[in-house]
Amino acid sequence: MSITLPLKEEQKLTVICRIEAGCLGPDGINHVDEFCQFGQPLVAPIDADFVIWKILPRHNKEDPEMNYAINNKILDHAKAQKYLSLFNKELDTFEDHLHDKLAQIIDDYLESRRQ
Repeated sequence: MSITLPLKEEQKLTVICRIEAGCLGPDGINHVDEFCQFGQPLVAPIDADFVIWKILPRHNKEDPEMNYAINNKILDHAKAQKYLSLFNKELDTFEDHLHDKLAQIIDDYLESRRQ
């Protein structure tokens, strides 16, 4: 199967990543919304040919940390893995890369608040 990149928006995998306020320190609840706005444009270019990123605060603990969807249809872990395999990506590695990037963005955000 041949895939032409970049994909149309409705064909892209939407990755919703919810950020816990505690990741931003003891007063993180006061900054999590601002952090998400800060981080969104920094993750947007990652695999942008086939991924749409949504960095959101996790105000409700019942919301999952990560969700995957295509055209507003939620995918389970197995379907997200199958989708990513089309691009020679493995879901666990994909998530690890995102978490590493988010850790760096958190460091950058906290540093920018100190200045």
